[in-house]
Amino acid sequence: MSKNSIPRDCETVARAFPVIRSVAVTRPLHWLALGWQDLMHCGWISLAHGLVLSLAGATIVAVFYQRFWLLAGALSGFLLVAPVLATSLYALSRARERGEETDLRVVLRTWLNWQHNHFNKWSNDYWCLVQFGALLALAGTGWVLTSAALITLLAPGPVLNPIDFAQHVVLARHGFLFELWLAVGGVLAAPIFASSVIAIPLLLDRRLSLLQAVISSWKVVLTNPVPMAFWAALIMAFTLLGMGTFMLGLVVVVPVLGHASWHAYRDLVDASALPERELP
Repeated sequence: MSKNSIPRDCETVARAFPVIRSVAVTRPLHWLALGWQDLMHCGWISLAHGLVLSLAGATIVAVFYQRFWLLAGALSGFLLVAPVLATSLYALSRARERGEETDLRVVLRTWLNWQHNHFNKWSNDYWCLVQFGALLALAGTGWVLTSAALITLLAPGPVLNPIDFAQHVVLARHGFLFELWLAVGGVLAAPIFASSVIAIPLLLDRRLSLLQAVISSWKVVLTNPVPMAFWAALIMAFTLLGMGTFMLGLVVVVPVLGHASWHAYRDLVDASALPERELP
């Protein structure tokens, strides 16, 4: 396809959606194995992503440790925007899949130059990833504020540190604050997961609108509810493991999950009918 034939706006791209595949329940384990292989291949450039997010998480803890009523929401809200922060990990996996170099140049092109062939810088196509990142950040901020409001208004005592949170929220003898906190968080997290599970890798790989990507992501979840529930549980378990090691485990967990998410997209979606989004 010549550059002149590339649509100037995502709205002019063919309305056809990618084909959604069904996978076995245990398939997420295969994605993790492939993610580990990508980490081993990419080496330090993948680990650097994990280090950055580990330091970011540690900074959040350090700043809000004595304000646990805010920290609980801030950390979980931070996880909501993690799929966007892993965009260059998807690009590294894509480069490896194509037999291309997997180095710092791929990361820089992903964040700075992926939109090089867009003629209209105000088009929806140009801003697809930015728009989605902003929506996830908005959702994360909403959860932080909601979490803080629930804890400060309903907790029987001040929640200033993890011990207070365990005593007044998790182990509270009266009321159902912890259950309510988890339920509200789940109500928010579930649609975000459904909207983003393959949306960002799809936007990185193919030229289509943000709405098309999100709808495709929902189709993946509805077509594979049990495998996707298993995948979500694995993501949560590994993330908690990474956080539980004083954020050090995130150095490895983040790149493995990021690379694995690319392979999940490739396994679940056949987007070959859609035009590619080429990096320079």
